[in-house]
Amino acid sequence: MQVKDLIRVFVKGGIISPGDFLKVLLIAEKLGSQYLHLGSRQDILFAAKEKSKEILDETFQSIRTEYEINTFDYQNILSSYVALDILPGKKWLASHIYHYILNSLDYRAKLRINVVDPSQSLVPLFTGQVNFIASGQENYWYVYLRFKRIQHAPWQMPLLVYTEDLVKIAKALEENSVTTNNWDYKDIFTFLTENVKMNTQPVTENLVLPETHFPYYEGIHRQADEKYWLGLYWRNNQYKIETLKAIMERCIETEVGKVTLTPWKSFVIKGILEKDRLGWEKLMGKFGMNLRHSALELNWHLPALDQEALDLKFYLVRELDKQDISTYGLTFTIKTSEDITLFTSVVIEKGEDQDMYNILYSKNFNPNLTDYRYYAKDVHKSVLAPLIVELSLVYYESLNEETQESPKVKSIRDNIEKELFQCIHCQTVYDSEYGDPEASIQSGIAFSALPADYVCPTCGGKKEGFQKMK
Repeated sequence: MQVKDLIRVFVKGGIISPGDFLKVLLIAEKLGSQYLHLGSRQDILFAAKEKSKEILDETFQSIRTEYEINTFDYQNILSSYVALDILPGKKWLASHIYHYILNSLDYRAKLRINVVDPSQSLVPLFTGQVNFIASGQENYWYVYLRFKRIQHAPWQMPLLVYTEDLVKIAKALEENSVTTNNWDYKDIFTFLTENVKMNTQPVTENLVLPETHFPYYEGIHRQADEKYWLGLYWRNNQYKIETLKAIMERCIETEVGKVTLTPWKSFVIKGILEKDRLGWEKLMGKFGMNLRHSALELNWHLPALDQEALDLKFYLVRELDKQDISTYGLTFTIKTSEDITLFTSVVIEKGEDQDMYNILYSKNFNPNLTDYRYYAKDVHKSVLAPLIVELSLVYYESLNEETQESPKVKSIRDNIEKELFQCIHCQTVYDSEYGDPEASIQSGIAFSALPADYVCPTCGGKKEGFQKMK
């Protein structure tokens, strides 16, 4: 039977309970789907061979979750909750604050909204139209707006906004159709300050962007609280419902409370107890799940359900693997349409002609700067891999980390490299680091610079009686 409909499930902030996830799986299976797909805004998609709006409504109302069929008029709210407890983050930005904000955003948003901790590097900062970025000041947020019709780069509001007032900003922008009217950012800011009652603070520190190094997020890892987290990734973004059901049932049995989705078409299970770890490893083995994908495979962003992009990724990963090249720190997008929001350091862009592509890279290889320039234009598919190898070398050469030698290292190096001279008569050593104070020879004076009448302070032997020590 032919696929009729594509169901999109909104997983607010990328956070879903295993029980609710299991219900999504059961409804997808009931409607004829064997696979689930994950979207770049932490949503879930599945293709239905049969559609029953009554069944869908009943299921999603029971788990208080919104969904769409084919239309794609609304947007999922994206958050960096998935990185909490597994990557560095703001100390004040705890689980309950994420939940408060996400619960406050209790309407169907048409604007893309991001709620992100800038200390982590797994969830992109500026892929939303309204981006709330945690500041260093407790419970205050930077607000960055990014409406491409005004300018491509995000615009920073010159005030920090209190946690409880973020939803007011989002709703005001939504209700006043900022995407379609003629306002520029100055007009938007004037509107917000005049019409929205907000608790604000002046911006006193610039936003510090995270390091561009991309984390390895697959497999079982220890958390700070002696528990474990498990990252799972399918290279073709086709998650077997049969396997996912076993995973969610295992979560429920072991009292894992949350499953979190990433923007990289993968998901993370946190809070696994030591006593349950072996059982998880056995479950992975039972279903033949590979937990050892290379970092090169994990750092790609592809549009969901785009076979052309997926085929190109497989081709490039194979070619780059043959080169045995490191791409650590780099991330990649394959862009096959104009509506893709870029958030990686390297972009492979489909050209107008078949099998022809452009390669772009972000300024300083930092995608958060949202400033891309061309590395190559209109090149054939066959030369993409060599050009990416070239570009990766440019990236590593650009790092130019300036390091200052530590005093301890310098002392070790100097002691190895310095010349020591020893008296052949009594084995007294002349060390230029100390000199010979009793003979008025200051420290730092090389042996060759000693006066010709210098004598051994112990036995009185002449200068010629000293030999260089090996």
